[in-house]
Amino acid sequence: MKASEIKKGNVVEHDGKVYQIRDIERSSPQGRGGNVTYRFSMYTVPGGQKLDLSLRAEDDLREIELSRRQATYSYREGDTFVFMDAEDFTQYMLDASALGDAAGFVIDGMEACYVQLIEDQPVAVQLPPTVTLTVVDTAPEMKGATATKRPKPAKLETGIEILVPEYVVNGSRILVSTVTGEYSGRE
Repeated sequence: MKASEIKKGNVVEHDGKVYQIRDIERSSPQGRGGNVTYRFSMYTVPGGQKLDLSLRAEDDLREIELSRRQATYSYREGDTFVFMDAEDFTQYMLDASALGDAAGFVIDGMEACYVQLIEDQPVAVQLPPTVTLTVVDTAPEMKGATATKRPKPAKLETGIEILVPEYVVNGSRILVSTVTGEYSGRE
């Protein structure tokens, strides 16, 4: 497809890698005979590494079909996470590297996940915006401490560490943003 036809959200191939278009800037020349150029901000699928690419309007990029399937997390086998399709029960196996930082938020039975597929091959997973996790190790609450803004580190059931407010204790169920990786509140 021509660069002038590409829209935000399209998935394209460039230099053997797959990218999703997140932003497009169009620049028109002021003089006669100049070419219109498009500057694309795009991120690799999977991985999310940013690439800025400038192309003329008539340059070609190959569009890739990306589909999303709702799935539930089933189990982990070594470094492989297995998700099951909510409709036809197909199992999708994703390597921990394909999940990236999201691997620290995946818990048993997690629903409302979306597996992203390119040509029927799973390449990435989209998690719900927040997930409920249990605090397994954090410093005890200080007596007389108010609900101040002083955060403390806490280790969660999946092994990741985040900063939580002082009043959070071991065994607390907390909400964690899968987008920012930060504490979002109590359950």
